[in-house]
Amino acid sequence: MKITLHGASGGEVTGSAYLIQTDQANVLIDCGLFQGANKLENYNRLPRRGPLQQLDSVVLTHAHLDHTGRLPLLTRFGYAGPIYATPATIDLTDLILRDSARLQLEDAKRQARTRTGQGKPPVEPLYTARHIEQLRPLFRNMKYNHPTPVATGISVRAVEAGHVLGSASLEVTVEEKGVRKVIVFSGDIGPSGVPLHADPTPFKHADVVFMESTYGDRDHPSLNETAIEAREAVRETVEQGGRVLVPVFAIGRTQLLLYLLAGAFKRKTLTPFPIFVDSPMAIEATQIYRKHKELFDDEAVGMFESGELSRNLRTVKACPKPGDSRAIAAMKGPLMVLAGAGMCTGGRIMHHLINHLPDPTTLVLMVGYQSRGSIGRAIVDGARSVRIFGKPVPVRAKSHTFSGLSGHAGQKDLLAWIGSVAPSKPRIFLTHGEDMQRTTLRGLILKRFGLTAQMPEHLETIEI
Repeated sequence: MKITLHGASGGEVTGSAYLIQTDQANVLIDCGLFQGANKLENYNRLPRRGPLQQLDSVVLTHAHLDHTGRLPLLTRFGYAGPIYATPATIDLTDLILRDSARLQLEDAKRQARTRTGQGKPPVEPLYTARHIEQLRPLFRNMKYNHPTPVATGISVRAVEAGHVLGSASLEVTVEEKGVRKVIVFSGDIGPSGVPLHADPTPFKHADVVFMESTYGDRDHPSLNETAIEAREAVRETVEQGGRVLVPVFAIGRTQLLLYLLAGAFKRKTLTPFPIFVDSPMAIEATQIYRKHKELFDDEAVGMFESGELSRNLRTVKACPKPGDSRAIAAMKGPLMVLAGAGMCTGGRIMHHLINHLPDPTTLVLMVGYQSRGSIGRAIVDGARSVRIFGKPVPVRAKSHTFSGLSGHAGQKDLLAWIGSVAPSKPRIFLTHGEDMQRTTLRGLILKRFGLTAQMPEHLETIEI
């Protein structure tokens, strides 16, 4: 058996994709998009020849674009096999890919205007809405804690990953030539004790583990502590009549942030002010959340069923139409805008940043990881100017990172997760993390469990 890493390796966080090859089958675990710097986006192609064109099945850990964003390329090149995922992941993946296709088309049109003036040919989007439609018949439901055969000699058991609605860590059992091996893919592991989602379920045995390491070098401050800090930053901006711009990941972070705001308004630690959910995707994602309430924790179920969220968020307005979004620019503060994309790589947040980054009364509230090379990362790192749509935009706005709101486990939770399976002495491969994070986590795994974790490179093939 061979496993080749087609992304989220070599110190990069995005583009998750693992190809399992046996003498009887080819199975792809995730098929994510690279996001961030231009050199990463250039990786968003799939070879037209080779084992990726001979896939028996695809299995998804969860719906986020960096785990699903290259799926339409498979159907574009003729793939017609099954794609296994939890029901919530299937619903959210369709939403995310539709949004991705739309953004790519908009970006292609914008680039075409510039390139035409330069005498260059237009840039085509990676895929269109038509390719998303071709994916839909391929999805197959995968239940939690239920082994699912996905190819000859290969079955998958999904367990709760606690990262986003429907997210899963995967236990892949491979039987080849009379030998049985268990390969675990962590997917993205969520933090313990966060509202909305259930806590991650660890494994007890594995021969090989591919483990994410996004925050392998540090822990997040507690949600309670960082919520207080973020609340104070928001309160100060609101009192100054400024605006709070929140680049949101429409799925998970938006719903949790609204939950926390509802609590603050209820306890009167914040005075209600106008909040605009300027994201059709976040609006639709909230409806999908409601559809899958069986995946919530008890606290979240109570929040929805009691009507507490709606009662305490009367100042929230949904903005599904582009005209709704444009109207916000002319409004006076105080106000808050929740708009995608979460890493400031596109979407409606870009126009809000262009208009209001030069304003020192603006607060940019970051609620998730900002990948290397992204505009969001530049703002967090204190850049005085950023380039948006090819033009420089001065940054006079303040920024604050709400790190406790991250959907990723911190160092302590990552070590607890791997600690559960460590007694079985698996080979460990750290992926989905920059080199500093991977190196730090590797050192702690060696010190605590006596296991030497490896740090695979992009396109590296590992023989099992």
